[in-house]
Amino acid sequence: MNLNPVIWPLLLPLLSAIVLLLVGKLPKVQRGINLLSGTLLVVFSLNAMQFALSNDPQAYALGNWPAPFGIILVLDQLSALMLVITSLLAIAALWFAIRQNSDRLGANFHVLWQLQLFGLNGAFLTGDLFNLFVFFEVLLLASYGLLLHGGGRRKTKAGLHYVALNLLGSTLFLFAVGALYGTLGTLNMADLAQKIAVIPEQNQALVASAGLLLLVVFAIKAAMFPLYLWLPQAYANTTAPVAALFAIMTKVGIYAIIRVHGMLFGEGAGELAGLHFSWLLWLGLATLLFAAFGALAAASLRQLVAYLVVASVATLLVAIGINQPESMPATLFYLIHSTFIAGGLFLLADYIRQGRPQHADKLLPDFAMPRIALIGSVFLFGSIAISGMPPLSGFFGKLLILRSALQHPDFWWILTTILSTSLLIIIALVRAGSVIFYQTLPQEKCHTRDGTAICANPSINMLGCGSIVGLLSIGVILTLFAQPIFSLTESISQQLADNKRYQQQVLQLQPKDNPHKTLHWEGIQ
Repeated sequence: MNLNPVIWPLLLPLLSAIVLLLVGKLPKVQRGINLLSGTLLVVFSLNAMQFALSNDPQAYALGNWPAPFGIILVLDQLSALMLVITSLLAIAALWFAIRQNSDRLGANFHVLWQLQLFGLNGAFLTGDLFNLFVFFEVLLLASYGLLLHGGGRRKTKAGLHYVALNLLGSTLFLFAVGALYGTLGTLNMADLAQKIAVIPEQNQALVASAGLLLLVVFAIKAAMFPLYLWLPQAYANTTAPVAALFAIMTKVGIYAIIRVHGMLFGEGAGELAGLHFSWLLWLGLATLLFAAFGALAAASLRQLVAYLVVASVATLLVAIGINQPESMPATLFYLIHSTFIAGGLFLLADYIRQGRPQHADKLLPDFAMPRIALIGSVFLFGSIAISGMPPLSGFFGKLLILRSALQHPDFWWILTTILSTSLLIIIALVRAGSVIFYQTLPQEKCHTRDGTAICANPSINMLGCGSIVGLLSIGVILTLFAQPIFSLTESISQQLADNKRYQQQVLQLQPKDNPHKTLHWEGIQ
C-alpha cells in the first residue's frame, strides 16, 4: 500500500466510518476498529509531518483534475502539525471514552467520532474554499451528534444554540464564497491569492467585504467575541471525551484564519493586505476579558474549563493580530500547549464529577472525594499549565507572545490585558480548587435525596487515567524541549510566509498521463 502522506490522513477516517456503520451493533468490534484506526491515524499523521518538514508543500489532485478547477488537497508543515495534534488528542480521548464506557451512552458514537476526524483533517488539508465549506458542514453534522451523545435536556438545549449559530455561519460562508467566485472566477486559495494581488480598484470593496464575512465565519468556529456564547454551555454539558476532542474544534477557526486570510490578504495582497489584523487584535483582547470574567463566574468546573478554552483562543487571536515576524511561531507554540492541556482538564473534570455525590463538578461544597490528594495534585498541575504560570509551557507561550509584541504600537494594551486576565484566571482556578478540595462536608453515612442514595464516600472509576496523564504531560514535554519545539514552529512560520512557493506548488500541479484529459484541458485553454 502506498502511504501517500496527503490522502491517507483523510481517507482513513472516512473508510473507518463506513466500516463502523456496516458493523452495526457490535460494541467490542466497533471499539477495536476505532482504536486501530486512531492508532493508524497517529502513524499517518507523524509520517505526514516528517514528509512536510523535508519537502515543499505537496499538492494532491483528487480525480486527477488540475488546479484551479479540480479538488486539491495540500500538505505543508502547518497542516501536518494540525493533523498530529488532532490524532494524538483523538486517540487519548477515545481511550478514555472506552475505559469509562461513555461510548455506550448512545448509538453511533464510533461512526460519528471517525466522521469528526474526517471533517477535521479535511479542513486542514483542503486547498480551496468550497471544500473548506464542505468539511465545515461535515464537522457540524458529526459534532452535533457527538454533542447530544447520551441525550438529556441540557445537551439538547446547548446543542440547539450550537447548531443555530453554526448554521448562520454556514449561510455567511456561502455568501462570501459566492461573492469571491462571482468577482474572481475561482475558489482555489492559491489562485485567489494571485488574483487578489492584482484586483482592479472597483472590485476591492466587494472582495474586502467577502474577506470580512469569512472572518465572521471563522470567528464563530473559533468562539471569538461576541460570537463565543455557544461554547461554554455546549462544552460543559457534553461527555468528557467529546469535550476533550472539541478542544481542537476552536483551533479549526484559528487555522482557517491563518491559512485563508494569511494567504488571501497577506503581504502580497496589495491594497487589501492586512485586512484582518486590527480586527483580530482588538476583538481578541475583548474575548480574553470576557473569557476571564466568565471563568470567575463559572458555576461548574467543566464550565470553567470551557471558558479557559475561550481564553486560549483569544490569546491566539491576539498573537495573530500582533502581526510581527516573531508572533506566528509563538502562536503555534501556544496552540499546541492550550489544546492538549484543555483536553486533559476536561477528562480530569469527569473524575471530579464522579467523586462528588451531591453536586458533581458544581463549585459547591461536597463530601471529600476518594484519592483527593492525587486528583488535587493533578488539578494543581493542570491549573498552573493552563493559566500560564511558570515554569510550565503556558508561561513560555505567553512570554513568547508578549516578546513578539514589544515593537507593536499597542504593546501596553496587549501587556495589560494578558497579565490582568491571567491573574483573573488564576483567581478563578484557586476558587474552584479551594471549593472542590478544601471546602468538604463532614463525613456521614449514606442518606437519600429524592429517592437517590447520596454517599459520603463514592467510588471513582480510575480507568483511562493514562489519557489524562498523557495529555497533561505534553505540558512537561513542551517545557523540557521548548527550544527544539519553538524551532519547529519557526520553520512552519517561515514556510507560511512563503506564499509564492505554496501557490507555485498548487498551480503547477498537472494531471498524470491521461491523453483524453490532456486534450480536454488543451482544448479549453
